[in-house]
Amino acid sequence: MEVDFQPEDSSSFKEGIELGDVKDMRLEAEAVVSDVLFAVSEMYVSQSLDSALDVAYINVETREGNRYCLELTEAGLRVVGYGFDQVNEDLSTQYHETVYSLLDTLSPGYREAFGNALLQRLERLKQTGQ
Repeated sequence: MEVDFQPEDSSSFKEGIELGDVKDMRLEAEAVVSDVLFAVSEMYVSQSLDSALDVAYINVETREGNRYCLELTEAGLRVVGYGFDQVNEDLSTQYHETVYSLLDTLSPGYREAFGNALLQRLERLKQTGQ
């Protein structure tokens, strides 16, 4: 199941924080973290690995306790290491267009948290609409 929808209204996510024609991936990474932090155990932009305008690294621990280092570029997000601040150059993993689809493949706990947040949001809409 691939999900590219955030159940909560999020003013922090921007479809492209741009500087001229180049997205600033460090700012994009901060927006990614704030969008899905509710559904993972821990997530933050790496301070140890060098980020630049065209690449940023995000450390994430899933609800199952698995740790990953993610690379964010114009191509999308992908796993580059199986621990915080670890980049394995020999690792060849699939790029995902969104953090939602990447986490959906890595974490059943993310899917559950996402589904619960969506149900809560729909319930609130139903209550305010009646």
